[in-house]
Amino acid sequence: MYLGGASFFLASRCAKGVEAPGWAVREIGKLLFLFEDYALDTSRRELRRGSALVSLEPQVFDFLEYLIRNRQRVVSKDDLIASIWDGRIVSESALSNRVNAARTAIGDNGEDQRLIHTVVRKGIRFVGDVHERQEPAPVPEQSRQYPALPDKPSIAVLPFQNLSGDPEQEYFADGVVEDIIGALSRMRWLFVIARNSSFTYKGRTVDVKEVGRELGVRYVLEGSIRNAANRVRLAGQLIDASTGAHLSADRFDGDIEDIFDLQDRMTASVVGAIAPKLEQAEIERAKRKPTESLDAYDYFLRGMANFYQRSRKANDDALQLFYKAIEFDPDFATAYGMAAWCHAWRNLSGWMTDRAQEIAEGARLAWRAVELGKDDAVALARAGHALALLVGDLDSGAAFIDRALALDPNLARAWYASGWVRVYRGEPEVAIEHQARAMRLSPLDPTLYHMQVGTALAHLLAGRFDEASSWAEKAFREEPNYHPAAIVMAASNALAGRAQEACQAMERLRQIDPTLRICNLKDRHPIRRPDDLARFADGLRIAGLPEI
Repeated sequence: MYLGGASFFLASRCAKGVEAPGWAVREIGKLLFLFEDYALDTSRRELRRGSALVSLEPQVFDFLEYLIRNRQRVVSKDDLIASIWDGRIVSESALSNRVNAARTAIGDNGEDQRLIHTVVRKGIRFVGDVHERQEPAPVPEQSRQYPALPDKPSIAVLPFQNLSGDPEQEYFADGVVEDIIGALSRMRWLFVIARNSSFTYKGRTVDVKEVGRELGVRYVLEGSIRNAANRVRLAGQLIDASTGAHLSADRFDGDIEDIFDLQDRMTASVVGAIAPKLEQAEIERAKRKPTESLDAYDYFLRGMANFYQRSRKANDDALQLFYKAIEFDPDFATAYGMAAWCHAWRNLSGWMTDRAQEIAEGARLAWRAVELGKDDAVALARAGHALALLVGDLDSGAAFIDRALALDPNLARAWYASGWVRVYRGEPEVAIEHQARAMRLSPLDPTLYHMQVGTALAHLLAGRFDEASSWAEKAFREEPNYHPAAIVMAASNALAGRAQEACQAMERLRQIDPTLRICNLKDRHPIRRPDDLARFADGLRIAGLPEI
């Protein structure tokens, strides 16, 4: 007979002096049941709404857990008595009280029966949409290393919960958070964790204190967004991650056309809680809108959602969406920059079909992004990196990226781009320093392998082949389909005299990019100094890359 999960089994059996079976006590991590904005944690025996703990009596928790675990069927009164009360006689009022308490805890009631539905003369059933997540057991605290807090205020903005009830609106909720991150990042006095690290917590029930330790920040902003009937509601809570204390909570409502104003007001609220004595002018400089046209912005956000998937098809789809955004708003600098970067990614990955035409188009987009986005850090960083990769204009690329960093010194993407352009220009030590800065700003970045490979290539060109192969192997373990990881791993191992490892890496490289040759190496990697290019090419020759 099912007895409400391992937690209930232990509670009932151990109370009677019976030894629990091995499967019940083995540490296997925790099972989460996620529904709406709630999370039922079977390991901690906690119910949370967002980050807030919902108070539950132990028996009500067992009751709710049993319903959710058996949500595929109607649960009878006899089932509940056998499982929750261990077969003891229970009055109708006691059972009714547990049903009402469970409904109240999850925002339901006997009239609506949105989640817990009564089937007349049959029983009850949990009818909400539930997702299960098995999370690994935690690493022992003493074995974990956390980044130190910066010497200035620091914040991470976690993904907002999408309360719209429409999965298609996820891109919109994510885009709003990205804009808030961007606005805060333009404040030189504030250390802001990059989007990719913050988004590793998407869809997870989190302990804000643990988030603060893992990311090395003092403050965490979390919230929700509801978009319905042309109305938007943003809600946010600023939390001191060192204590878990809520510093402020705000809610902003408005028409969909006012989304930018809502974002600005939330950003101002966060800044005010962290540094109330700051001049209002500092807040105003953070109010940056990518476009005044919501249609263009909508297409741009959809393009970003595709871009982060990194596949060839997703990159092609993202490019078309960025073009659509430009069609709706011809002055949208960041859309031009992202479109240019899509072309640069096609070039780096060996996906181009008409290289001359695509190079010219990518360069046109990049220059237009620079022209329109003189004060747009993201547009300048993307455009500068694209110009370096597409046409080998390393000096212009570096200048535009430097301008981006002057505007937004917390933009991890700009530090990463600067690292790559610096290594191509023959400045490996500066490149390593810039990649390290990018990794510190975004320590949990899902695309950390970009920064690791940039570091690897810098070590290779500096003649440190062991360091180069070590960094390249880290990146390759993270993303075995990433062209630069395989190419640097092949060359560095070859130059270090590790023939077997070099050949294995070259075999993988030829699978990823069968068109790469020594003769077109500079087209993919515009290395300026002849000695640097010769060293890179020699390593690849030794590893087995054909000349033509």
